[in-house]
Amino acid sequence: MQEKKNLVIGITGASGIQYSINFIKHLSQIPGESYVIISNSAKIVLQKEMDFYYKSDNDFLDFCLRDQKQTYHNFIFEKYENIGARPASGSFIHNGMVVIPCSTKTLSAIANGYSYSLIERSAEVCLKEKRKLILVIRETPYSLVHVNNIRKILLAGGFILPASPGFYHKPKTIEDLLNFITGKIFNLLEIKQKLFPEWKG
Repeated sequence: MQEKKNLVIGITGASGIQYSINFIKHLSQIPGESYVIISNSAKIVLQKEMDFYYKSDNDFLDFCLRDQKQTYHNFIFEKYENIGARPASGSFIHNGMVVIPCSTKTLSAIANGYSYSLIERSAEVCLKEKRKLILVIRETPYSLVHVNNIRKILLAGGFILPASPGFYHKPKTIEDLLNFITGKIFNLLEIKQKLFPEWKG
């Protein structure tokens, strides 16, 4: 049985909302509890990219887990504007935070300490408390502004994991590409995964 993992998950308005859906789906098979924060922009992207109209947190979770017969992970949704929620405090202990996908606006806010919502504040807490912070950036190409903000995150101890799936595992579907990124995140979080094969050399 997998070790319990308690996380914070931020979902922002970058293109690639499928990455967050895939991550939540596979995380549901891992014991633990996660706080989920979804921005207003992410709800718009969800409608544009997945034809899913965000009516409630439970509806969204059901959509993410629609292919899962059984789940072992508890998901708690917090309001994007609620900077007084548990993840906003350094006294709240967890195993790390993943922002997936991470817009360059959110990247900039985190890199420059501008905590205007619960996502940015939770990320700021991770950096100051030396907990794992993984930003799954979905943007191309990068400008020098993006690169400078990425540099700040790396110097502060965070991880930049671009939504750039590999192809050495010979993906045949979009799901295979999504699984690759989720698998990479799991590796950083020290979660055992078989979402893509290990490179044998």
